[in-house]
Amino acid sequence: RVQLVESGGGSVQAGGSLRLSCAVFGYTYSSYWMAWFRQAPGKEREGVAGIDGGGSTSYGDSVKGRFTISKDNAKNTLYLQMDSLKPEDTGMYYCAASFVTILNWADERQYEMWGQGTQVTVSS
Repeated sequence: RVQLVESGGGSVQAGGSLRLSCAVFGYTYSSYWMAWFRQAPGKEREGVAGIDGGGSTSYGDSVKGRFTISKDNAKNTLYLQMDSLKPEDTGMYYCAASFVTILNWADERQYEMWGQGTQVTVSS
């Protein structure tokens, strides 16, 4: 059984940085499509960043230039480096993975596996 386990969330002031990690257990994930989503209170879950099996990346408009998605295949771990954080980045962050090719990385319906989430809080 494949499991995704996020870590690295926390509280930080605006302008600060955090790095989220998502460890994949139960499968060698190098060919997965993976992504980070977030959900703020009262809002729908939105795609933050995605990465395909070849390492090509995509970002949501609100995080371009501030966030970086990457993966370490040897460690079976996905990362999200978040810099220049803003209060509007606050939310629960989830990693997601798919065994099949993703047509739209930001469409949550295309991912079969999800982590439990890690909370990020950015204060002004």
